[in-house]
Amino acid sequence: MGNDNFNFEIRNLNDIVDEDTEFIPLMSSEDEELMNSEKMPEVLPILSLRNTVLFPGVVIPITVGRDKSIKLVKEAYKGDKIIGVLSQKDDKIEDPSPDDLNKIGTLAYIVKMLRMPDGNTTVIIQGKKRFELNEITQQEPYLKASILPFEETRPAHNEKEFLALVASLKDMALQIISKSPNIPSEAAFAIKNIESPSFLINFISSNMNAPVAEKQRMLEVIDLKDRATFVLQHLSKELQMLELKNQIQSKVKIDMDKQQRDYFLSQQLKTIQEELGNSIDKEVNEFQKRAESKKWSAETAETFSKELQKLQRMNPNSAEYSVQTNYIETLLDLPWNEYTKDRFDLKKAQKILDNDHFGLDKVKDRILEHLAVLKMKGNMKAPILCLYGPPGVGKTSLGKSIAKALGRKFIRMSLGGVHDEAEIRGHRKTYIGAMPGRIIQNIKKAKSSNPVFILDEIDKVASSYHGDPSSALLEVLDPEQNNAFYDNFLELEYDLSKVMFIATANALNTIQPALRDRLEIIDVNGYTIEEKLEISKRHLIPKQLEEHGLKKNQLQFSDKAIEKIIDDYTRESGVRALEKQIAKVIRAYARHIAMKEEYNSKLKPEDVKKVLGSEVFFRDKYQDNSVAGVVTGLAWTSVGGDILFIEVSLSKSPNNGGKLTLTGSLGEVMKESAVIALEYLKAHAYSFGISEDIFNHWNIHIHVPEGATPKDGPSAGITMFTALTSAFTQRKVKANLAMTGEITLRGKVLPVGGIKEKILAAKRAGINEVVLCADNKKDIEEIKPEYITDMKFNYVKRMDEVIKYALLDEKVEDALDLTVKKEETKK
Repeated sequence: MGNDNFNFEIRNLNDIVDEDTEFIPLMSSEDEELMNSEKMPEVLPILSLRNTVLFPGVVIPITVGRDKSIKLVKEAYKGDKIIGVLSQKDDKIEDPSPDDLNKIGTLAYIVKMLRMPDGNTTVIIQGKKRFELNEITQQEPYLKASILPFEETRPAHNEKEFLALVASLKDMALQIISKSPNIPSEAAFAIKNIESPSFLINFISSNMNAPVAEKQRMLEVIDLKDRATFVLQHLSKELQMLELKNQIQSKVKIDMDKQQRDYFLSQQLKTIQEELGNSIDKEVNEFQKRAESKKWSAETAETFSKELQKLQRMNPNSAEYSVQTNYIETLLDLPWNEYTKDRFDLKKAQKILDNDHFGLDKVKDRILEHLAVLKMKGNMKAPILCLYGPPGVGKTSLGKSIAKALGRKFIRMSLGGVHDEAEIRGHRKTYIGAMPGRIIQNIKKAKSSNPVFILDEIDKVASSYHGDPSSALLEVLDPEQNNAFYDNFLELEYDLSKVMFIATANALNTIQPALRDRLEIIDVNGYTIEEKLEISKRHLIPKQLEEHGLKKNQLQFSDKAIEKIIDDYTRESGVRALEKQIAKVIRAYARHIAMKEEYNSKLKPEDVKKVLGSEVFFRDKYQDNSVAGVVTGLAWTSVGGDILFIEVSLSKSPNNGGKLTLTGSLGEVMKESAVIALEYLKAHAYSFGISEDIFNHWNIHIHVPEGATPKDGPSAGITMFTALTSAFTQRKVKANLAMTGEITLRGKVLPVGGIKEKILAAKRAGINEVVLCADNKKDIEEIKPEYITDMKFNYVKRMDEVIKYALLDEKVEDALDLTVKKEETKK
């Protein structure tokens, strides 16, 4: 019957029973002794109970529905009102046989029989004593049976353990009543007022929340102490379950209250937003409308649909709502499978490239080749180009011209100082403030999936504990992988295979090898003076005149004036500093024009000096050949070519000669070249008309002027060898001659780089004859013929050939006497 029985037992029972009915629901010890002393009949009518067990002393109401049971109750009520009550083993059996009943039951007294308004008969019975079924004596019209007494054993009246057990039962029952919201306070009053331990145990057993089978087991326990322990175990379980239930209900109630509050507030907010015209449904509808025009794949469409449904379920005030909205807007803003149409007019493309940039023929040819293949095939993976060269040569601006020539959108992304992988791949959208990587952001900005994408300063990417961005770029710049680029924010694959990536770099050694392997390296060399002159006339001067508000006829630069600015005021490979100096000159003349002062509109070299001041840089000019051991070499620097002088001086030291001294901030490679040159000369001294004894009596000092400037590289090898040979033979070096080339101990001359810059530097210095390796002939052929008119090139393969071209038979004036006397040799 459960805990609710307290409610029915104590309160509703009094409503059913008349005031003059002689029974007391709570039994005292005297009542219990009187009840136990009553004589038990030998034969009793047996009433079967379906879903409850009657305990001695306990009063319970039962509803009688079966015809047999109604007849039994009526006849007993007319007689002595005593019946036997047995519980069924299976409450589903409608007409139980004697075998379907338990053997231990309770003698009961019918207190009252009532006819209810619904036609059912309700009987109030009180348990008296327990009995054991002996033998069935009658089956019709109802069961009758002979019974045997079932006496319980009780502990001593003052046994402490039993008394403690009963006290624990009472306390636990009171706790259950206090914690259960369904049990009235009268139940606690009843428990407190029960004096008899036996009745207390029976009362609690009858009303506790336990199955009928468990209650039957309690009834059948003979020893009262054992029964009390059994009941205490069940009460303990019930108390734990009740506490857990209350805990869960309390938590659920709090959650429900919060949910109801949130729902109420969200409904109010929704109403306010609808009044203001900011409905969430309106926003969702706009997203759906935009999605209809997207050309995305089925996978992307499915993802969009799921994410939109998720947005609809979200509270607009939650932090996740803004992240979700941002994600959906990113999906919609990206140009999925949207491409601009390429311009396939190759002649027009070439004209655009030529108009925007002077020179850079290799780059232009590569772009036109790509366009040609694209025109023939119709579809082709974009190349991954890397423009490698010094600063200011127009690598970045060339990207704009390429985009213009192709008719594509242009994007520039600077990688200088980027050290977080998330800059490339994006953040996962679980983070607050998450956003896609810069690749996807720029694609979104371009609104096209095939732009020209400049990755500026790719050599300056740094790695840190946030990850290595250059490793993330491997996927972006691999034509075999970038058709499925994965961005952490999107969590979808995006096709970058149609994007033309153009990287720019000032140095290749800082680029990760795996990344460098994916790039098609195109050298963008520094400009020559001739090229800078043309760039100034075609681009820089018109641009600066326009920016300073001057017209072409108000100021005209002569070629000599431009050359003076290039030569004396700039020292660079590109044209950035040149543009700044031109701007400075134009500003000075703009001031004259604005103040209406007289000025010369045709700028001459002397006018440049007045504006820019004294020359800042001085280029080495060729010097005469009057001194032996001084030879002109050619060098490559990051700002172009230059000439340098190798000077060899001999000092007499009869006792411990042969010491080699090197000065001029020379690097290890250059020092090794000097050692190789000297050793080769010693080994082949006879071939060059030099006495072997000389090297033991003269110290050698090799110096390269501008000692503060670090110098290194193997290209000065033949220059050092020629200077040493000239010093030891005191022969003149051919006038207006320079040379460059690496040497070996076997006497071979090897090719070197930077030939174009070196040759043009030689021409500027007034040199008209150059000695270089035969394998460098191909580099000379790449230089425009008009730049090297009146210049002679001598190609050599061996070091002795260099001497034939470089040294004259004539000795210098005031030549040193290098002959070794016999007495010095003996010493």
